[in-house]
Amino acid sequence: MLHCNMNISPSLQLDLEDLLGDLQYARRSGDLGRMALLCYCEVRRWARKAGESELAALSAAMITGSPHGSREAFLADMDTLLHRLQALQAAAQAATAAATAAPRPRNSEPKTPGALR
Repeated sequence: MLHCNMNISPSLQLDLEDLLGDLQYARRSGDLGRMALLCYCEVRRWARKAGESELAALSAAMITGSPHGSREAFLADMDTLLHRLQALQAAAQAATAAATAAPRPRNSEPKTPGALR
């Protein structure tokens, strides 16, 4: 099961969004070479930076492991990887939304410039 690190920085969230866009475009285009490159290089790099070692190992194994039996088998594995990345993105967005929606303590009311006089 994918370990979800809820402390993904905003820059890593943006990188994940870009990565998902690239993967989805390659998937829609049927560009197997691009998908393999993104899976092995970019997903693995992002997962390591985000502390998602299981995801990094999975993306490496998809390319360096035994050959896929068919094009459909490779695409099915890529779809699984895409779903995992989308779930991770949704969890990170939910955690960010929950953190920003937390109520402020009473003593942290914004001060108006006129109140300082």
